[in-house]
Amino acid sequence: MSPMLFELDQVGVRFGAAWALRDCTLRIEAGESVALVGGNGSGKSTLLRCLHGLQEVSAGRMARAPVPQAMVFQRPFVLRSSARSNIALALWLRGVPWRQGLERAAAALERVGLAQQARCNARTLSGGQQQRLALARAWALQAQVLLLDEPTAALDPAGKREVEHLMAQFAQAGMTLIFASHNLGQVKRLADRVLYLEDGRLQVDWPAQRFFSDRLPDGAAAFLKGESV
Repeated sequence: MSPMLFELDQVGVRFGAAWALRDCTLRIEAGESVALVGGNGSGKSTLLRCLHGLQEVSAGRMARAPVPQAMVFQRPFVLRSSARSNIALALWLRGVPWRQGLERAAAALERVGLAQQARCNARTLSGGQQQRLALARAWALQAQVLLLDEPTAALDPAGKREVEHLMAQFAQAGMTLIFASHNLGQVKRLADRVLYLEDGRLQVDWPAQRFFSDRLPDGAAAFLKGESV
């Protein structure tokens, strides 16, 4: 059995009177590629934020292994400075000397195919390039777990392919991926496990092959057919 990274037992998250996540029990192990799917408001983003420690739970228990992790949002936050400095600053905040951070940043940009954009203002990069910059930052930080919230939703087809390619490479190198996506083709290509959420509840937790071949509960089946959003 692979090392446990996350273990949730009846976890719930409440905002005021509304529960965004309810009675969520699951375990995620190192090396998995896990896709979170479901309609808008189903709890995917809330679950990701809990896993990354950005959101406190309101009920239940959650254990998180002390391993380096990073999160990439649909629209990544970038500073109005060079692409290289965006990565070097993240490393500096983790205690890496600035000069060493610049060297690691250059290697990370090379890793994602952005070496030529190292001195460009990060905010002038295209959407796909900014996502690749965010992935480079995660790689430079030596993250063992990468959480992604709809990482290709705002990208054109070329940008989607580039980001997916990097995600697949990171997974093959042993990084654990946990990503939310409405793109079922992407889920088929990248995930080995699928979690389907509905109204804040985890309804299906199956291997990806089974999710796309077996009979699903009604809500998940409707989502798979595109009958819910």
